[in-house]
Amino acid sequence: MSTTKLLLILPLTVAFAYVSLVGVVYLSQRALLFPGTSASTAPEHAGWGENVSIKTPDGETLHGLYSQGTSGKPCVLLFFGNGDRVGNYGFLARALAARGIGLTAISYRGYPGSTGSPGEEGLLADGIAAFDWLSARSKSEIVVLGRSLGTGIAVNTAAQRPAVGVVLVSAYLSVLSVAEAHYPFLPVALLIKDPFRSDLKIAKVSQPKLFIHGRRDDSIPLSSGEALYRIAPEPKQMLIDDGSGHNDIWNDSTVGNVIRFVEALI
Repeated sequence: MSTTKLLLILPLTVAFAYVSLVGVVYLSQRALLFPGTSASTAPEHAGWGENVSIKTPDGETLHGLYSQGTSGKPCVLLFFGNGDRVGNYGFLARALAARGIGLTAISYRGYPGSTGSPGEEGLLADGIAAFDWLSARSKSEIVVLGRSLGTGIAVNTAAQRPAVGVVLVSAYLSVLSVAEAHYPFLPVALLIKDPFRSDLKIAKVSQPKLFIHGRRDDSIPLSSGEALYRIAPEPKQMLIDDGSGHNDIWNDSTVGNVIRFVEALI
């Protein structure tokens, strides 16, 4: 092959490979963003709480676990991370219950026990439906707690519903900005279906807010959580765990800080 032909073919090959990569990422992005989805609508066995079903306005049925608090104490409404399960939060339910605080955790649409398929619009609707269900069921004040992906749902819910407080563990400015940081070689803004723009909604979250982030977090960098914290309105507080990353943030210190924050609200 001549040098001239090689110089023509090589750029075309690179361009084809890049376009193919972009196509694969576009088509597979929801599988990457929502790895906790399941083909089964049967709830997984859980070691805490009462199994509950929550209907959404668009016709989906969400599985949830509900642990009722004592009279006069609030209930925490948990929105977990993208690969998590409601059954994994027995440690938090027990710690809260020891202080008389309730906990409700929902399995997003498309996740185990829930119908439908995940996407930003649907998950945000799930958050609102869960808040309304819990408000009617418990008659208690509600503290919204989001973890990782769930922080975007928590922000949206608190912006639209009268939560008394908001806890954001491993929060992001937006999923869009995190994706751009992880994939700088891709036109993420043109491809992304679920940008979860917490940065555009946090101004409406006037409730007291507690931000918790691990300094070693390499999934959602501390800088992203700090950026959201900076534009959030008062009252707010940020706690940085120097020894934690993304997947080990739920330690005794984090649980204790959540409990102290919740108890200070009442």
